[in-house]
Amino acid sequence: MKRIYFNIGNDTEQIAELELYFSINEAQLLHYYEPELGLFAVESPMVIERALLAGYEPRSFIMLDTVADEMIRKFEEIITEVQPDSFSVDDIPVYISDYETIAGLTGVNITRGVLALMKRRELPSLAEVVKGCTRIAVLDDVENPTNVGALFRSAVALGIEAVVLTGASSDPLYRRASRVSVGNVFMTKWTKLSNKGRSKSDYVHELQELGFKTAAMALSDKTIDISDKCLKDEERLAIILGNEGVGLSDEVIGESNYVVKIPMAEGVDSLNVAAASAVAFWEITKREK
Repeated sequence: MKRIYFNIGNDTEQIAELELYFSINEAQLLHYYEPELGLFAVESPMVIERALLAGYEPRSFIMLDTVADEMIRKFEEIITEVQPDSFSVDDIPVYISDYETIAGLTGVNITRGVLALMKRRELPSLAEVVKGCTRIAVLDDVENPTNVGALFRSAVALGIEAVVLTGASSDPLYRRASRVSVGNVFMTKWTKLSNKGRSKSDYVHELQELGFKTAAMALSDKTIDISDKCLKDEERLAIILGNEGVGLSDEVIGESNYVVKIPMAEGVDSLNVAAASAVAFWEITKREK
């Protein structure tokens, strides 16, 4: 990796690269190379390591001088092992400075001393991402990146084999989502479906055509318990979780094969979507012995 030590007096080209970390929002990074794929920011050593192990290509790094030697050695080993012929590891710039300089320049505390910018990859189709899966999760308009990150962490931990995001759901590669997931967004299959030219429940029909029974997490007259044996008996099941405020649309609920609830104590009607996902994933991945 190419080490570049900087301070406030560095030339504008170096400062311009740092602007990508701290002065450009994530939606702008997403469209940075448009019409080509954009960039995303990753923070903390473990999350960056998991992104590199998943084959994502780094554009640059920024590091505190106190951790640079260790981090560069670790990341070079991973890149060389995972992507030996994709690009030259020697060409990747690493911007290094002390804490006071970075904090003074950016006003941001770098989580555990390291950040990276990485290049996005083409997302797989719905059919590709669910191929061979028996238990998947669908996030419908889950807008909060913290919730998305927590959902991915639960999904990987509890045996969900793929995640599909629809509607206005937050991007799993947004910095906060990937950090909250502890890098688990890089450890499972996922895709995000475009809203363009699609009705609200199109994905429900597509999953059914691919052999999945769909289970909407909601309250209705036909709601069944998440522990119901009929869910465990399904060969292929997609559990659908909705928006933090309004839940799932009537259209999605009406088109789903099942409507499912988590039993609550009296006076409580719901859990936060991330907490509900952990309960649901635990139940639907259990098999009768």
